[in-house]
Amino acid sequence: MRILIMGGTRFIGVYLTKALVEQGHEVVLFNRGKKPAPIEGIQQIHGDRQDIEQLEKLKEEQFDVIYDNNGRELSDTKPLVELFKDQLKQFVYVSSAGVYLKSDQMPHMEGDAVDPNSRHKGKFETEAYLAESGVPWTAIRPVYIYGPQNYNPLEAWFFDRIVRDRVIPIPGNGLHFTQFGHVQDLASAMVAVLGNPQAIGQIYNISGDRYVTFDGLAKAAAIAAGKSAEDLKIVHYNPKDFDFGKKKAFPLRPQHFFADIHKAQTELNWQPEYDLISGLKDSFNRDYLLSNYQETEVDFSTDDQILSALSTQK
Repeated sequence: MRILIMGGTRFIGVYLTKALVEQGHEVVLFNRGKKPAPIEGIQQIHGDRQDIEQLEKLKEEQFDVIYDNNGRELSDTKPLVELFKDQLKQFVYVSSAGVYLKSDQMPHMEGDAVDPNSRHKGKFETEAYLAESGVPWTAIRPVYIYGPQNYNPLEAWFFDRIVRDRVIPIPGNGLHFTQFGHVQDLASAMVAVLGNPQAIGQIYNISGDRYVTFDGLAKAAAIAAGKSAEDLKIVHYNPKDFDFGKKKAFPLRPQHFFADIHKAQTELNWQPEYDLISGLKDSFNRDYLLSNYQETEVDFSTDDQILSALSTQK
């Protein structure tokens, strides 16, 4: 198939592009050209998707499938669908598990209510539009994505502190459950929906198959970095006691946040390859160390603010 990927040169797009090319598909990337293509010689069309005139560079092209990896708002995706809706066999949209309304009942399932005030509301507005558009569509809702080339400081937040033998400040009591999914597993799930008639008109949660507490995540990251989980220094604090301004003191939302992935496992015949520790080792060894992040200067001012306040309480 001839496949268009919106993006394709950062994180998810890199893994997806490689997986599709390995399967023999012809892949075309549309992006602003700030980063090189992940595979030499692959066709790139440069443009800003939010500029309609630049987006219309694609009008003369023919595609069987589009993967929209970076549409955040309905206004990002609707013009793209309108250009190609009459020729597409499938439109695959990367949404987010962040659309779910906070609930007392977990894990989040695909039919659960969404949060109209979520910062991801543009994602579920886009899903709703796709459902009415007439285009054959599939939506993917990842939870927290990690792995080599992650530009979100998720696992790196823990590694930064672990390699420097710093105390790990964790909000609450450390027992909130969360969920990480390796980017390679996300890419394999995105490929699994391709041409799958059962996936048309469906939404799939995609992540790892286990949940982990915040404290457990810190310990897993320590093991991945070659440290002792037992020697890890963790302190807990109430985030409501602090004003961090615009700075982010912790990379995860301080609540239970995890999703059920059985629908994807069953309907897509897909299974995550990475468990949490093997995935964190992959990220630490193939990205964190190779990029010399252990030598990079890190702003620990929020940590110091927390630790200073906790020390005065003793």
